[in-house]
Amino acid sequence: MSDVDADARDVAMMQRALALAAEAAAAGEVPVGAVVVDDTGRVIGEGRNTREGDRDPLGHAEILAIAAASRALGRWRLSGCTLYVTLEPCFMCAGALVNARVDRLVFGATDPKAGAVGSLADVCRDPRLNHRLVVDTGVLADDCGAVLKAFFKTRRQKAAVTPTGSPPSPPDDGPASA
Repeated sequence: MSDVDADARDVAMMQRALALAAEAAAAGEVPVGAVVVDDTGRVIGEGRNTREGDRDPLGHAEILAIAAASRALGRWRLSGCTLYVTLEPCFMCAGALVNARVDRLVFGATDPKAGAVGSLADVCRDPRLNHRLVVDTGVLADDCGAVLKAFFKTRRQKAAVTPTGSPPSPPDDGPASA
């Protein structure tokens, strides 16, 4: 699915995920946002990256949105739900989507360096697993990629300006699509 094919709900939910990504960037986190909706389109979970602030490797937007949705529904099975996320999920998040039995994934930008839903692997559609998701990609992909590119450009510029005597830290280039 491309932006041209995206329906109004997909665009609206990706815009909401982009707003969460902006919150993450403002907090110094990699700008990724995620939203979970139920089968009626009601938002039941949201998340944004919090790894740096929480010092928690599990602080990915998708994980936090899945957890919030599970709490809202009072169950771990998220059948009938769709997760929208600004960046292609990594292996951990793709595995969580499968384990939570999410029905559909919609993501914006691809991640050739760490993406596990088409770039490096395709966890969510792997026929060997007990659950597979419908996956739609490219919804507001340019907007999602631009947020990431701007964040990592700023991070690289800040890394280049270090106190005299200390070498600059190698910049985290982020996703290759950024």
